[in-house]
Amino acid sequence: MEKAIDGAADRPRIITIANQKGGVGKTTTAINLGTALAAVGESVLICDLDPQGNASTGLGIERPAGSRSSYHVLMGEASLAEALVKSGIPRLYCVPSTMDLLGAELELSGIERKTYRLQDAISREIREGETGQAFTYILVDCPPSLNLLTINALAAADAVLVPLQCEFFALEGLSQLLKTVERVRANLNPKLVIQGVVLTMFDKRNSLSEQVAQDVRSVLGEKVYNTVIPRNVRVSEAPSYGKPVLLYDDECAGSEAYIRLASELIRRERHLRAA
Repeated sequence: MEKAIDGAADRPRIITIANQKGGVGKTTTAINLGTALAAVGESVLICDLDPQGNASTGLGIERPAGSRSSYHVLMGEASLAEALVKSGIPRLYCVPSTMDLLGAELELSGIERKTYRLQDAISREIREGETGQAFTYILVDCPPSLNLLTINALAAADAVLVPLQCEFFALEGLSQLLKTVERVRANLNPKLVIQGVVLTMFDKRNSLSEQVAQDVRSVLGEKVYNTVIPRNVRVSEAPSYGKPVLLYDDECAGSEAYIRLASELIRRERHLRAA
């Protein structure tokens, strides 16, 4: 069986943002949480592993034909340093995605260490420091499926952050993801933990949102963040301007929620590091 590579004690914390269900706020969480962490002084890299490239678009990153991307990193054709792009936000960087990732799963299937391609790239960067950046957090935005791209992200991660939309079938999809996390922990990455579940698209005017929140908290307890991300039109508008909502409207309810989420995540991470 392939073996994971242990990182150095001062390595960045790698947090994979995953949910196999689409439309739950994975990418929105990745770009706005990353922005909020950068705003409080953390150095953050967002790795876009979704072929749709919404995290890259939401940060206003152009991807001209022939540019290096997360696809080239996974294929061993580029290092993180060669694919890295500045976001325009201080302390926030991105390895963008391109449509090349659509064929990555088939291409990866015949490659050595196919489940550890992302981890190997990150480990090389930590050892060699080619980007010149000492990242404190690497956030990995996954596609809305439990495919080999997501498995790579989970195999590389220290922890998983799960955005969960406040809707009727929320727990049903979550159970499948939790089983996948357990399998990855058992077979590929024994250090992997559930960092937390964040409730998204919460509408306080809707009794269903409150009921879903209560149900999720009754099942997962302290794993669920106290912070909830409200359904907010400014959050939805921001990507069309190529901006995180914290730059688009820093006083809206969505921006305030992501700042609180970043603070809560940092507190949780300190607890996990100390454990």
